Amino acid sequence: MYNFAVMPKYSIVVPFHNEQESVTTLYDRLKAVMEATGESFELVFVDDGSTDRTYKLLREIVTIDSRVVVVKLRRNFGQTSALAAGFANAHGDYFIAMDGDLQHDPDDIPKFLEKLEQGYDLVSGWRKERVDNFVMRRFPSRIANWAMSKLSGVKIHDFGTTYKAYRREIIQQLPLYGELHRFIPALASWYGASICEIPIKYIVRPKGNSHYGISRTFRVFFDLITIRFLLKYMYRPLHLFGTAGMLSVFSGLVIALGLMFGKVVWHQSIMGEHGPLLIASAVLIVSGVQLLALGLLGDLQVRNFQEPARRVPYTVAQVLRSQIQEQAVNE
Repeated sequence: MYNFAVMPKYSIVVPFHNEQESVTTLYDRLKAVMEATGESFELVFVDDGSTDRTYKLLREIVTIDSRVVVVKLRRNFGQTSALAAGFANAHGDYFIAMDGDLQHDPDDIPKFLEKLEQGYDLVSGWRKERVDNFVMRRFPSRIANWAMSKLSGVKIHDFGTTYKAYRREIIQQLPLYGELHRFIPALASWYGASICEIPIKYIVRPKGNSHYGISRTFRVFFDLITIRFLLKYMYRPLHLFGTAGMLSVFSGLVIALGLMFGKVVWHQSIMGEHGPLLIASAVLIVSGVQLLALGLLGDLQVRNFQEPARRVPYTVAQVLRSQIQEQAVNE
């Protein structure tokens, strides 16, 4: 076991939520794979509000292995927030994120490390041969991945898998909240990251029950809208809302001028003959002004986004480290 006084090169970040059947097995397999690489590493395990024995098992592991860090969240914040908490408490030069349910094979890790050593900033796993339900999982996933690729311009096949590797400096720049962990490649590409994709084994969940269902598809759809906005208008929201607002105001004014012309030239009764059109004109003008104001407020919020102090979308209850780790972190 290496001396933790030397910061690890690799940090393996794994969120757990009610995965008591998988914790010990995954730890043993990760330890064996990483020790075989001959490089320094740490295992950062995040308990995302588990209600079973997951945290108890993680607490036992951290007492016997100084390379393990356990982050306990106060409640279930979701996978993206759990990953963000893991990244915030990791100290490696490279991060590898994966699920804690044994569907991701630790034996694939050396392939990720090889690509990182070649100079890529982000290496994404590709579940090339999926074996889960076609209607409930694979078909919606294909549509979402196709849409994400088109919207982001990142030509990879699988945005949804957690199994990815990152350079530390890349992941620290990315905002992570909601369900955005599956869109990290799109966000990273905006920052100029070099990205590649490697096929990974996709294993049928050996124990426990899946935490995902068809309802997640709808959340992904809304996140697609969010990610499109972030990629194109993150620093210039007025360009989006201002354009829509100006079009709305212009349309309303054209209708209003037309009605005025009819009133002055042909002496039409505006309310009697064109009441609905007059109301539509007023709504368009008012809506346009509101959109312009929304765009201006959005531009003001960009200033807050640029501030160095960022709020995090989770609350940590406790972080367990060995005494050796605590000394290294405090130095």
